Formats: sequence, structure tokens, C-alpha cells
Amino acid sequence: LSAGVCCCCAALRPRYKRLVDNIFPEDPKDGLVKADMEKLTFYAVSAPEKLDRIGSYLAERLSRDVVRHRYGYVLIAMEALDQLLMACHSQSIKPFVESFLHMVAKLLESGEPKLQVLGTNSFVKFANIEEDTPSYHRRYDFFVSRFSAMCHSCDHDPEIQTEIRIAGIRGIQGVVRKTVNDELRATIWEPQHMDKIVPSLLFNMQKIEDIDSRIGPPSSPTGGEKEENPALLAENCFRELLGRATYGNMNNAVRPVFAHLDHHRLWDPNEFAVSCFKIIMYSIQAQYSHHVIQEILGHLDVRKRDSPRVRAGIIQVLLEAVAIAAKGSIGPTVLEVFNTLLKHLRISVDFELGDRRSSAGSTTFSTSSKESDERIVQNAIIQTIGFFGSNLPDYQRSEIMMFIMGKVPVLGTTSQSLDTSHLGDLGTRRIQIMLLRSLLMVTSGYKATTITNALPPPFLDPLLSPSLMEDSELRQLVLEILHNLIDRHDNRAKLRGIRIIPDVSDLKIKRDKISRQDVSFMKKHGQQLYRHIYLGCKEEDNVQKNYELLFTSLALTTIELANEEVVIDLIRLAIALQDIAIINEDNLPMFNRCGVMALVAAYLNFLSQMIAVPAFCQHVSKVIETRSLEASYFLPETIFKDKCNLPKSLEKHEKNLFFLTNKIAESLGGSGYSVERLSVPYVPQVTDEDRLSRRKSIVDTVSLQVDILPGNNTESKVDNTEEITFEALKKAIDNNGLEEQEKEKRRLVIEKFQKAPFEEIAAQCETKANLLHDRLAQILELTIRPPPSPSGTMTITAGHAHYQSVPVYEMKFPDLCVY
Repeated sequence: LSAGVCCCCAALRPRYKRLVDNIFPEDPKDGLVKADMEKLTFYAVSAPEKLDRIGSYLAERLSRDVVRHRYGYVLIAMEALDQLLMACHSQSIKPFVESFLHMVAKLLESGEPKLQVLGTNSFVKFANIEEDTPSYHRRYDFFVSRFSAMCHSCDHDPEIQTEIRIAGIRGIQGVVRKTVNDELRATIWEPQHMDKIVPSLLFNMQKIEDIDSRIGPPSSPTGGEKEENPALLAENCFRELLGRATYGNMNNAVRPVFAHLDHHRLWDPNEFAVSCFKIIMYSIQAQYSHHVIQEILGHLDVRKRDSPRVRAGIIQVLLEAVAIAAKGSIGPTVLEVFNTLLKHLRISVDFELGDRRSSAGSTTFSTSSKESDERIVQNAIIQTIGFFGSNLPDYQRSEIMMFIMGKVPVLGTTSQSLDTSHLGDLGTRRIQIMLLRSLLMVTSGYKATTITNALPPPFLDPLLSPSLMEDSELRQLVLEILHNLIDRHDNRAKLRGIRIIPDVSDLKIKRDKISRQDVSFMKKHGQQLYRHIYLGCKEEDNVQKNYELLFTSLALTTIELANEEVVIDLIRLAIALQDIAIINEDNLPMFNRCGVMALVAAYLNFLSQMIAVPAFCQHVSKVIETRSLEASYFLPETIFKDKCNLPKSLEKHEKNLFFLTNKIAESLGGSGYSVERLSVPYVPQVTDEDRLSRRKSIVDTVSLQVDILPGNNTESKVDNTEEITFEALKKAIDNNGLEEQEKEKRRLVIEKFQKAPFEEIAAQCETKANLLHDRLAQILELTIRPPPSPSGTMTITAGHAHYQSVPVYEMKFPDLCVY
């Protein structure tokens, strides 16, 4: 009768229709007739082949009731459908599901919020049902689109708006759960679906307050909060979506995040962007972390010409992602991360200097503002490089240290990775400083088992080269990096600041016995370390921090690498540094001379207490005590004060103010030390790295043309030689006269080695080697003539080869006196 037909006609209707009609009461307010619903359920379970007809008939009734706005009967129909879905799990339920989804779609298409919520609730119940067999033809494109649209509801009533948004989020969650458990789950990960789902969730997540107050993995919201707050529900759904992502579809889920952040300009400020990627990194499987990092790097490349603050926001997001990924699997992106960041570091410097050049003559405010913004980008890059590198395993960190060091450009030269024609010396210096700052952060906390692992020769040589440059900040960074690598027992903090330490035992220095590998390292490379400390003390632009770092370098070398032989070398070095200040061949300012004297005092005080030789300690203490009374400016506590009265000269000072070699040798010799080498003054070794610095090589190679026999012309055998007279030799020794020429010569040599083909360089080196060999052979094969006296001998020196006690031959040296 409820269908509007007579009793006779109703009796002739199919049984499933009669059972369906019976569940609808005359008054919809009475709700579903439970007794008749039980009969319908029993019939559906007993005759599953009738399910599709039951579903079709229910769909027909529901569509008619929706059109007629009889929402009470609509609620009853959906309740009946839900109960039938929960009760029936046979293979014949597939056609019934199609009818069910058709009815849910009808409800979602209606403009009535209650019906939309009703349809969503039914779909969520359906999504939680595990079907026995997969459906190979069912698609959820409509539901994805509809639920995503509901997530953006802008109803004028806030309560209704919230209700619809929550329904949309729950619907998306249901689609995700249903599709990922289906054999055809890959369809949900297609870009056309992800481009709707992800932005819809992010749109609602933006309402979360106090985003930046979250520390660590975001906590999952409780059930009550999820149902009431669209933002928390969206966040939970977003995490669930990412947690189900696999290797093949991870990128499809992450890329829409970038599009949303770009469209809504959420990189500056970037609190929400950071929060999103924290959720992503904590939600995905750890082995897929490198996918997210690669996507961030790729987006940084895409936005490389955006404003500095946008780029800084993206880099900050990368830092947060790396901070989480470093605890798990980084994958193959290690070098890619560093290479991309270093590239953007150079781009930022180029932009900064370009803005400075283009804005010359304009308002200084805009220029300084742009430079400040670029500095933000550069600092963010350095922090990311340092944090990423410091969290890598030791074997990877060593590779990164070599990688970064290889990117440091040499001032005044061209580099394959840096266009100095655009950056110039200022830009090159900025790149040097920032790369060294990055390297400083990477080496922080690095604990190598042996010093050889921390400072392999391919890394040590380029690291120490910047310590010869004129920039004091570069030298400071090099020393700090060196400290990170040498200090394996965390003693550096105890040595901070240059001072006279009354009792070194109070510092509780930690040290181990010097290993055989460390002893071997010092034999091979110790002179290299001494040389750079020695030359570093001779720089005119040294400030207090430089002397503090040089003192720390000497102290750490003593703690970590000093045996008896190294101790003697360090004392020789300290005495040589004292001679620098006293003799002052380099014309250093008085502050620098007193600073070097203070450095030597602080170090010898530390060394004497470390080796604990009483006579040595007594001599050092006596000199320090005398200085405190008569020349306090030779002590670090005085010279590094803001206002310190400097002496006019050091020539009139008494010997009791200086550390004396004979006194030290006498004190150490009585304790079993081999002090013979103390009588040999320290002279820094000559290396090839002088060509990379502004310094003039200590020993210059001089080409000599020797006429061996009368009438024997060597010019036919040796080309491109230069005849050196006594006056020419005297002029060559004059460093001041040829300093500018030497600078230009070094620049040309460096440029040639960087630009010339390798084959040409190799051929030229071989030619010079053969030339030197021929010259030495000519000298040694001189025609013997009667010596002027039976005992007449002389010493011949050619380059670095010394031939002593050679009989004097009759030789012709035009205008050249040989001594």
C-alpha cells in the first residue's frame, strides 16, 4: 500500500519488492521496521542472486524520494542498504554495490547538507568492509572529485560549513582506505586524483594553530578531536595517505604539496610548509625519505630565480626534512644534496653581487635589503649543509669533506665551477668563507680513529692552502676546521681563549697514548702543520682570535699527536716564533710582535706542564714571572686588553724576558730528551702550495748558464736559458724588488695549469725535468784540470741537490763568483 497499489496487485509483485516495501513505515518518523528488515536480510543472505535486484529497487525508491524531498524515507533506505552491506559478503554482492554507490552519488549531488553527510557516512561504512574478491571495473573518480569539493565548502553558516568539510575529509579517507586495499589501488595514486586529494587536505590543515610549537613527530589527534576539528581530521587523513604510499607512487603524493604551497604563497613565511614536510617525513616509510629530499631539491631548482625569502623558505624546509631523514635512510641523494646546495650558494652570491653592481648609485636601503635577504639564503644553505653532513656516517662524511674542499675556489684564479668574471675577487672570497663555514659544520663532532683518516693528504693540502691567504677570517676558519679533526677527546672547550694556565691538571685533559699511525702521520706531515702555524703568526692582519686559534692548534697537537720527537719540534717552532717577534724581518706592527710573544709564553707554559719536566717548568715560570713585572705586554692577559700600552721597540729588552734555547736544552737533556736538534733553528719547509698564495717562495729556483770549457757553447743544447750575473743574482734575491713580478708570475702559472690541456702540461714538465738532469750532468762531468792546491775543494749547489767536497775544477763562470 505504501507503494500506492491495491492489495491484489501487491500480492502479485515479486517477493523481494514486497520485502523491501515492508521495511518502510507509513510515517517515516517511526523509522525502519526492524522485523521486516530482518526478513529482508534473511532473504538476501539465503538468495544472494537477488541482491542486485534488491539494490536496484532500493535505488529506484531512494531516487524518487530524493526528488520529492521525502528525506525521512531516504534515511530509511540508506539504513537498510547499510545493514544489507554488513550482512552480505558473497560474490553476488558486486552488482548490489554498484546500486549502493549509485545511491550514495545521488545523495552527494544533492544540495542538502544532511543528505551529503548521510551519503558520506554510508560510503565510510562501505569503505571499512573487506570484500572477498577485487573489483576490476569499479572506479571512484566521482567520489574523489565530490569529496574534494566538499572539503572546500564555503557555506555561509559556519556550523554547516564545518560539517560538510568534515564529511568531505572522511569521504577522502574512506576512498583511500578502500582503494589501497583493492587490487586496483594504483588508480588512486594517479596525478589527477592526487592533485585533488592532497590540496583539499592541506587547505583544511592550514587552520591548525601553534604550528611552530610542535617539536618532534606530530602527535596523532584523539577520536573526539578528529570528529570536531576539520584541521586535525585532515592531518590524520594526510598521514594515513602518506603512510600507505609505496616506492612507485611516493612522488605523486608529494608533488601536489609544492603546487599548493606555491599557489597560496606559503614559502614566506614558511611555518606551514615546515609543518607539512615534518608530517610527510614522519609519515612515510623511512626507506623512501630520499624521494622527498629529491623532490625538494628539484623544486628549489625550479624556483631558483624567485625572491630570496622564497628560496630561503624552501631551503629551511629541506633542512627540516634532512634533519629527520638523517636518522634513517638517506639513499643515493647525499652528493646530489650537497652539489645542489653548493650550486645555489654560488647563485645567491651572484645575485647579491649583481644587485650591488646594478644598484650602484641608487638608494642604499634597497641594496642593503637585497643583500640581507641573500645572506638569509646563504646562511640557510650553510646550516643545511652542515647539519646534513654532521649526521652522516664517518665514511660518508669523509667523502663530503673532500667534495666540499674540492669546491673551494682559489682567489685570483678561474675555476670550473665558478665564473670569476661575474663574481670577481669579492665574490670568490664570499664563496671561500661560506664553503669553509659549511665544512666547519660538517667536521663538527667528527671522531676519526686515526689522524690519517681525519686528514688524508688529498684533503690536508687543499685545507691548509687558505691559511696562507691574506684574509684573517679564512685563516680562522681553516684553524677551526683543523681543530674539529684533530681534537678526538673534546679538549678544545677547555683550551678556549689564550691565557697563562696556572695549573694544567685542573683542566682534566683527556688523552690516549700516541698510536703508531699517528706517529707515522707526524713524520710525514708534521712539518706541514708546523709551517702553517709559523706562517700564520707572521700575518699583519692577525687579531686576538687568530692568536687564540693558533694557541689551540699548538695545544691540541701536543695533546693528540706529540711524542718526544714532536715535543722537540714544537719547542723549536716556539723559539722560531719568538725570533719572529724579536728580529722582525717582516716589519710586523708592535701589536703583532707582542701577540706572538704572548702566544709563545702561553704555549710553552702549557707544554712544560704537559711533559712535566721540573727544570723546564721552572725556566718557563721564571720568564713569565719576570715578564709580569717588567714587560706585561708579552703576556696574553695584558696584550689582548682593549687598552694596552705597547713598547716602542724590543731591542733593549733583557734576555731574562725571553725563553732561551740553551736553558731549555739543559733542562730537557737532564730528563732523557734528545736535545741535539734544539740547536738547529726551525726553518719552514718549502712546498708547492706557495704558488697558490700571495707569499713569495722561500727558495726560488734560479737557472744558471755555465760555460764549462772555452769555446764550448751550451746554448745549442739548452734553450730558453738565462745568463745570470752577480748583479742579476743579487737582484733576484731582493724580494721587495720583484714581489709584484712574482705575483704576476704565480698568477700566470696557476692560470696555465687550470686552462692548458693535460698533455701539454705533462710534456712541459718532462722537458724541464730533462733540462735539469742535463745541467746537473754537465756540472758533474766537468773536464778535470790540475787543482790549484792538493787540498783544494769546494761545494757545488744546484737547485735542491748538494754535492760536497768536489775537487775544484777549472771552470768559466762569466761575471759570476761562486762561493
